[in-house]
Amino acid sequence: MKKVNQHQYIIDMIKNDEWMMRVLRAAKTLDLPDWWICAGFVRSKVWDTLHGFQERTRLADIDVVYFNPEDLKKVSEKKYEEMLLGLIPNLPWSVKNEARMHLVNDDFEPYTSTVDAISKFPETVTALGVRLNEQGEVILAAPCGIEDVLSMEVRPTDSYRRTEDRRNKYKERVKKKNWEAVWYKVRVVE
Repeated sequence: MKKVNQHQYIIDMIKNDEWMMRVLRAAKTLDLPDWWICAGFVRSKVWDTLHGFQERTRLADIDVVYFNPEDLKKVSEKKYEEMLLGLIPNLPWSVKNEARMHLVNDDFEPYTSTVDAISKFPETVTALGVRLNEQGEVILAAPCGIEDVLSMEVRPTDSYRRTEDRRNKYKERVKKKNWEAVWYKVRVVE
């Protein structure tokens, strides 16, 4: 499958999932700057589809991320979570402003955008985001590529390869996540 077709394949998975589109439309109503829904929201859908699962794997959270250097208050993030709960209750919404997350993640340089922040997530299979553009079409951001998520190979991003401490955090996280217990075709690459 060509890269463009692979990209479209993931977009079509999401576009054809009524629940995911409802979640994306809810997030879009907040009109957050440079917003995306990322990580497990995308990865789990791809892996569920590739495993032929009929039921959606439960998500620990729905990560809505955005980039606003003008307002770094955590209380703003909580306000957005409450707004999303008002739109679709009983979902594990998690909203984070990536303009401040470099401090939380012990990165030396501030992130320049949400996609820049996504590129620094621990695993390449998690460094994925989707959003709706102005026309309501699904857009996919994959700053570390889509090959790993499609081949179901978990490996660290460049950000988590650069120091021993980061490599150890990656290993601990992957062990804790234990994705292979849910998706039996997944293979962790050290």
